[in-house]
Amino acid sequence: MALSRTGAQLDTLLKELGDGLVMRRGTVEDADALADFQAITNSSTEEPDEGIRHWTRDMASGGMPGFDPSDFTIVEDSATGVIASSLNLISQTWTYGGVEFGVGRIELVATHPNYRRRGLVRAQMEVVHEWSAARGEMVQAITGIPWYYRQFGYEMALEHAGGRSGEALNDVPDRAGQVEQFTLRPATLEDLPFASRLYERGAERHLVSCVRGDEMWRYDLDGRSEDGTHRREMCMIEDRAGRLVGCLLHAGALWGTKLAATLFELEPDVSWEAVTPSVVRYLSETGREYAARNGGGFDAVLWGLSSEHPAYEVSGLMPHAERPYAWYLRVTDVPAFVSRIAPVLEDNLSSSRAAGYSCDLKISFVGDGLRMAFEDGRLTAAERWMPTQLDSRLTARVRDALFPDLTFLQLLFGFRSVEDLEYAFPDCRASSDGARGLLNSLFPKRVSSVWGIE
Repeated sequence: MALSRTGAQLDTLLKELGDGLVMRRGTVEDADALADFQAITNSSTEEPDEGIRHWTRDMASGGMPGFDPSDFTIVEDSATGVIASSLNLISQTWTYGGVEFGVGRIELVATHPNYRRRGLVRAQMEVVHEWSAARGEMVQAITGIPWYYRQFGYEMALEHAGGRSGEALNDVPDRAGQVEQFTLRPATLEDLPFASRLYERGAERHLVSCVRGDEMWRYDLDGRSEDGTHRREMCMIEDRAGRLVGCLLHAGALWGTKLAATLFELEPDVSWEAVTPSVVRYLSETGREYAARNGGGFDAVLWGLSSEHPAYEVSGLMPHAERPYAWYLRVTDVPAFVSRIAPVLEDNLSSSRAAGYSCDLKISFVGDGLRMAFEDGRLTAAERWMPTQLDSRLTARVRDALFPDLTFLQLLFGFRSVEDLEYAFPDCRASSDGARGLLNSLFPKRVSSVWGIE
């Protein structure tokens, strides 16, 4: 994990941190050292995580579309050249109800045990937050360990990794002299436009999703290292006549004793009831093959397709709910983001009892707040609003709702309803039934599924 400090690397210096530690940008020459560092430091066991090693090397080598090795920050001990800490920023585009916005995703956050509790992650987060703002990204996001990222201005505000699971199936038709009605085969480059179209159609079921361009689809198909953490097997689903009817993505190795499917979409005129059993049988066979190859056990298929998906309605195949985790989100300018998604909010109002509504809506976050003005159902203003000190007390004076600190982000991204927040946090409250109803009309609780760029 030691690095040689070349002249080119010295030019990437970001800041001196004291105690002989310096922060700099990553370079292509750092790929192997970063891969070793991440494999050891980000491993959940005592052994290096080879999937993380390959993932890191892929990114640090400059192969991933839209990502440059200089998007890594490295904190280095200048006396030894050892990496003390590192993380990166992955810029991407997400959509909110079809409205696109820039996101800076933070990933591969790691600090060597000998250098922890020195504020190294905080120093790097400040730098990448500046990078993200300079790129015009309205939101920063991370999937990370519990609580930790709250200290950097993040709130767990968007569903992540929800799904279902079900036992493996053994009744493969061809073993009984029958013919499978739907078969799966590996995807090719020629299949990518079809898969992309199905993905985009499926994203319409969700409030928030990630935009994946042509280059990213090609990279996902054949650009990642075979054993990388985020490598997925991409399969096309065909009927007996050879017509493409759907696509499936699944992990290339077992997760414990489960095989995970992470994308499953069908053409709109094709029955989920008809196709899903064939897909479950395929995954069951594949899981058994993986277990035999690697000497482990296999007992279930995990469907990481969000907490709601049409395939779950197929009776009996996915009976066990898998509790979702959450994305951490950071939004430094809430009024600007609300203005960006104004078309979605106006559509929400038009389909509710508040159609044609005119009002001023004042929401207190205690330290500051948000004022939204509507005229005939159109958002005419979204601006920062300063509540009075009295508005932090139980009795509302001016505000229409109180969402202390960052709890409003959970409502903004459809993760929780007003009633959910009032139940979980006694200091979250709407001042009236009218305000509560208007907020739920503007920000209805809705499932999201983000297959982020990583």
